[in-house]
Amino acid sequence: MLVPQSRYYESHGLRLHYADWGNEGAPTVILVHGGRDHCRSWDVIARSLQPHFHVLAPDLRGHGDSDWTKGGSYALTEFVYDLAQLVRAIAEPQVTLIGHSMGGMVSLIYSGSFPEQMSALVVLDGVTVLPDAPKPPVHERITRWIGQLDKLHDRAPRRYRTIEDAAAQMITYNKRLSRELALHLATHGARQNEDGSYSWKFDPYQRASSPHRLWPDDHVALWSRIACPTLLLNAGESFLAGSKAAGLESYFQQARIETISGAGHWLHHDRPREVLGAIRRFLGLAEEGGS
Repeated sequence: MLVPQSRYYESHGLRLHYADWGNEGAPTVILVHGGRDHCRSWDVIARSLQPHFHVLAPDLRGHGDSDWTKGGSYALTEFVYDLAQLVRAIAEPQVTLIGHSMGGMVSLIYSGSFPEQMSALVVLDGVTVLPDAPKPPVHERITRWIGQLDKLHDRAPRRYRTIEDAAAQMITYNKRLSRELALHLATHGARQNEDGSYSWKFDPYQRASSPHRLWPDDHVALWSRIACPTLLLNAGESFLAGSKAAGLESYFQQARIETISGAGHWLHHDRPREVLGAIRRFLGLAEEGGS
């Protein structure tokens, strides 16, 4: 079975990891995971696209095998900076981005900031803001952020006796996960502690909402600058309001929306065949098993 090579690059003084699935010289696809996830969450999609693309999947800062920040700052724009550094490191003039959830937002921001570097964009259940959402007063944003950091400071990392226990915890959050996939995600998403127990690799501080975030008008302005073909792939049973909002495609130059029925927020895990089929059609590839 095809497995990726682990590679590293530097950004903001952090050593960041990415999985390189090979096929250098082919057009580059970068798979951007969501919050509290990791690069090996993409394995099924990566293996399918690898014969046609040079597939890379980064561990965002504070996730997987990448460094945690010093001070626990995880604004979306900092993830965008890291993505920009990765694109510079591989020296590709254009890339295709496929992002899930928070990774979808990172991909949208990057695509609107650097439209000339984009070949195509796919966002999996990743529109996490609505164009008309209100902006809370600045004092509320700051006090909420400080309160979140205070709680995280006093929070001990959860420990699991075995990887199987960690996988079982994942299934409690997503009932559609198979035991096999949960074990795969837990194996790559947890590290062993000195006492033999396991804890998640992601930095708990990435849960805090930055007070200096981008707001709806900023996102809408960036969406309007995205010039490449764009697929907004939503989950039919998502908890995100963006998946149910009508007319979002009108904010983009050339976007379309498709919905995967029977899938929750982690749609590429819940309905991998349907998600992969939609991505392959969008990228102009034949269905797997077809001619």
